Amino acid sequence: MATGNREDEDQGRCASETAFDPRAGRSSAVLSISALPTLRLLVIGLGTLVVPLDSAVNVAFPHIIRQFAIPMPMIEWVVIAYVLTYTSLMLIFGHIGDVFGHKQVFLFGAAWSAVALLLCSLAPSYHWLLAARTMQGVGTALLLSCGTALATGLFPERQRAKVLGLYTMMFSLGSALGPPLAGLLIEQWGWSAVFGFRVPICIIAFSLALMLPTTPHTGARKGFDGVGALLLTASVSASLLALNELQYLPQELSPFLLLATIAGLAAIGFIRREKTVAKPIIDLKFFHDRSFMLANVGHTVVNMAGFSIMLLMPFYLDRVGNLSAPASGAMLAAAAIGMMVAAPLTGRLAGMVSPRRLLLLGTLLIAAGLAGIGFIGAGANIALLVAAMALQGVGQGIFQVAYFDIVTGTLPVSARGVAGSLGMMTRTLGVVTGASVLMLVFKILRDSASKEHGEALAFLAGFQGAFLFSSGVCVVLLLVAVSCGWLRAIPDPERRH
Repeated sequence: MATGNREDEDQGRCASETAFDPRAGRSSAVLSISALPTLRLLVIGLGTLVVPLDSAVNVAFPHIIRQFAIPMPMIEWVVIAYVLTYTSLMLIFGHIGDVFGHKQVFLFGAAWSAVALLLCSLAPSYHWLLAARTMQGVGTALLLSCGTALATGLFPERQRAKVLGLYTMMFSLGSALGPPLAGLLIEQWGWSAVFGFRVPICIIAFSLALMLPTTPHTGARKGFDGVGALLLTASVSASLLALNELQYLPQELSPFLLLATIAGLAAIGFIRREKTVAKPIIDLKFFHDRSFMLANVGHTVVNMAGFSIMLLMPFYLDRVGNLSAPASGAMLAAAAIGMMVAAPLTGRLAGMVSPRRLLLLGTLLIAAGLAGIGFIGAGANIALLVAAMALQGVGQGIFQVAYFDIVTGTLPVSARGVAGSLGMMTRTLGVVTGASVLMLVFKILRDSASKEHGEALAFLAGFQGAFLFSSGVCVVLLLVAVSCGWLRAIPDPERRH
C-alpha cells in the first residue's frame, strides 16, 4: 500500500481546510471538525458509544418483567432479538460499507439507532419492545460494521494500531458506564430511560459525523452478492439460536439438532457461493492462513471466557458478598476499566512488539485473572476480586487491540469494513457461546455438588468450576498458539500494509 500517498492526501486535505478565507477575514478551519484528527476519532467513538452502553439494559430487566407482567425466562428474548440481528448483519453491512462508503453506512446507522431507541423507550407492550430491539440490532450492525474502518481510514496507515487502541478504549468506556448509569436513570425515570438517554447521543453523533471527510473509495463497485448475504444471515442466526439451546441440553435435544443442521447447511452453501462469485462478501482464502484462523478462533474463545464475569459475578456479589446493586455495578466496571487502561497502551506497543506476542500476553493475563476468581472461596475478598477482574480486563484490552491490528492488517484496505465486522462478529459469537456453555458448566457442577452439600456450597462449586473452566480454555489456546510459533521473532504477515 502506498502509505506515503495516503499521508500526503491527509496532510493536503488538512492544509486546504486551514487555508485563509479572504471573504471571512480569518482561517476558515477554526471550527472545522475534519481538520482535527483527534476530534474525528471522538465523533466516531461517540456514535459507537451507544452500543456498549446497552449494558445498561441488563440492569432494567427486573423492571421490564414487572412492567409487562411476563415470566422471567421470556426476558432472554430482549437480548436474543437484539444480538441475533446485529451479529447476523455485521459482515454484510461491512461489505456494503467497503463498496459504497463507510461514512454513509455510519450515518445511516446513527439515524436508524436514534429511531429504534426511541421506539424501545416508548414500547407499550412486550412484543413492541421485541420489534424495536430488532430494529436496534440493525442500527448496531450498521454502526459497528463501519466504525473501525472509518476510524482507521481517517488516519495514516502507520497510525492504525494507535487508532485501534483509542477506539477500543472508548468502546470499553461505554461498557463501564452502562450499569452505574442505569441505576440512576431507572431510579429517576423508570426502565425506558436506559433506551431513551441514548437518543440524543445518536443525534449529536449523526450531526457531527456529517462534517467528517469522506475517505477515498478503494474498492470496485461490483454487484452485491444477495444470495451469499442470505446464506450468511441464515447460518449465523441459526448458530446463535443453537448456542442458546445448549443450556437446555440434554432434555431438549431436537431444537438444538435442527438449528445446528440449518446452520451447517447454510454455512456450506455460503462457502461454496463465496468461492464462485466475482465480489465475495469476504474472501475466504485468508482463512487458509493458520495464524489468521487461530487469531479469529482465539478472539471468540477469550470473549467466551471473559463473559463469565458479567454472567456469574453479579450472583456471587449478591449471594456471597452481600453487596448492594450500586456497589456490585461499580465492582463489575473493574474489567472494563482494565480494558480502558490497556487498550491505548497496547496501540503504542504494537509498533515495537509483534501483535501475535501481544495476543499471547493478553491470553495469559486473561487466564490468570479468571483463575484468580476461580480460587476465591466462600469469604468474598473484595480487593482480590477487583484486582482479578481488572487483570482480566487488561488482558482483554491487549488481546482485542492486537487482534484488530492483525485482522485489519491482513485483509486488504478495500475490505476494511469486512475486517472490522469480522472482529465484532467473533466477539459476539464468543459472548453468546459463553452465556450458554458457561451456564451449562455452572449448572452441572452446582447440581452435582448439591447432592452432598447445601445450596451455598453448591453455588460456590458451580461458580468456581465455571471460572476455572474459562481459565483452562484460555490456557489451551495459549499452548496451541505457542505450538504454532507465535513466540518466535519472525516477520508478521499481517504487517503487509
